[in-house]
Amino acid sequence: MYVCGPTVQSAPHIGHLRSALVYDQMRRWLTATEQRVTLIRNVTDIDDKILDNAREAQLAGGDEEWWALAYRVEREFTAAYDAIGVLPPTYEPRATANIAEMVALIARLIERGHAYPAEDGSASVYFDTGSWPDYGDLTRQRRDQMEDATDSEPVGKRDPRDFALWKAHRAHEPESAAWSSPWGLGRPGWHIECSAMATRYLGEEFDIHGGGLDLRFPHHENELAQSTAAGHTFARHWIHNGLVNTGGKKMSKSLGNSLFAHDLLRAARPVVLRYFLGSAHYRSVLEYSADSLAEAAAAFERIEGFLERAETFVSEGHAGGGEAAHLVRMMPLGGTATSEMLPDDFIAAMLDDFGVPQALATLHGVVRAGNTAIDAGDAGSALARATEVVAMLDVLGLDPRDEHWAASGGVAGGAEAAALDTLVTALIEERREARARKDFATSDAIRDRLQQAGVALEDSPNGTRWSLA
Repeated sequence: MYVCGPTVQSAPHIGHLRSALVYDQMRRWLTATEQRVTLIRNVTDIDDKILDNAREAQLAGGDEEWWALAYRVEREFTAAYDAIGVLPPTYEPRATANIAEMVALIARLIERGHAYPAEDGSASVYFDTGSWPDYGDLTRQRRDQMEDATDSEPVGKRDPRDFALWKAHRAHEPESAAWSSPWGLGRPGWHIECSAMATRYLGEEFDIHGGGLDLRFPHHENELAQSTAAGHTFARHWIHNGLVNTGGKKMSKSLGNSLFAHDLLRAARPVVLRYFLGSAHYRSVLEYSADSLAEAAAAFERIEGFLERAETFVSEGHAGGGEAAHLVRMMPLGGTATSEMLPDDFIAAMLDDFGVPQALATLHGVVRAGNTAIDAGDAGSALARATEVVAMLDVLGLDPRDEHWAASGGVAGGAEAAALDTLVTALIEERREARARKDFATSDAIRDRLQQAGVALEDSPNGTRWSLA
């Protein structure tokens, strides 16, 4: 599996968490069905938006270089993924560590007649969309109906729909953001990055390519075109997860309705957040609201309540005593759940296009049956149902007794989080006032104090945001 990871330009939001979780669920299920899974999730750490955000912050008085911004934000993503139990990928390549592979792929496309150096004499290189008759197959579009490529300036192109493979270094960009190539100093385009990394780590043909629905065009369409034009079979299956709405509207910066990961992790227990984010079918739009998050918390508490009842029930001497209690108490199976432990309806749901909502319906049905068995004093049935619940939770990464959830509880929610937010926000305001009066010594001292305490700051034209580093 190759999954398009984040462009580390700014803090992770709910859409990033939902996408990473979707492919984590798939990976866990494939592993539970005895597949050997190699999961590659890249990090795009060189991009127009990263350079632009770093430059804007510097113009506002900051001193963070683009590569430092990218690394800091990458760590925020990793922490957010870890918090909701997303397993680390098999490999997590950075774009900046694979420039040579990108240059080689671009050279191959030029050699095969599907790419050309910019006709304005710059170092840019473009993919010739007119040379590839299958361009548009992934999104079922005709080339003459497509929008112009917006990933580069139109100068030097044969056609406005041609997209950048290599971008010439521009005078206002830092020299550290440019690499040598046969065509001159520059950096890779966004689309070529994923094609090169997927091929390097998974070969010229692999099983699944995933990413958010918003990546279908132009990113995945362009990936497919340039990879197949280079002679690679590339991905056998393309999977796209649905996006997240808030208040009935698509989440976006322009609407100001973005929900950032660190805010969500203060609003709910991480395990509840994982349950909520994974409760809709991966292809569906996920609708976020405070009420929907509260409903998810209540649903998960019913599962926890049953497990606690079952453990108490068998510990009191029902169903064989100590050995049975151990079965109910067993910590996450760590991917060892087998089909014999799982209800048939759960298996059928997961085999039907990863039907997690139907799998959760089965889980809650088994919880109800288990509670009924306990009420009736039916020890054998209660133990069987508890074992099934634990196995299903293990496959979904949701066992509440997993040590991970105890460790990730942190300051999520409650008075402790509110107090921390109040203190940090007050210091950020003091820093803003110091910068306004050009007292940069005080401003830097406040920033350093926060960094020493493990608090990272992100300056932008819209203000300063903080997160735990």
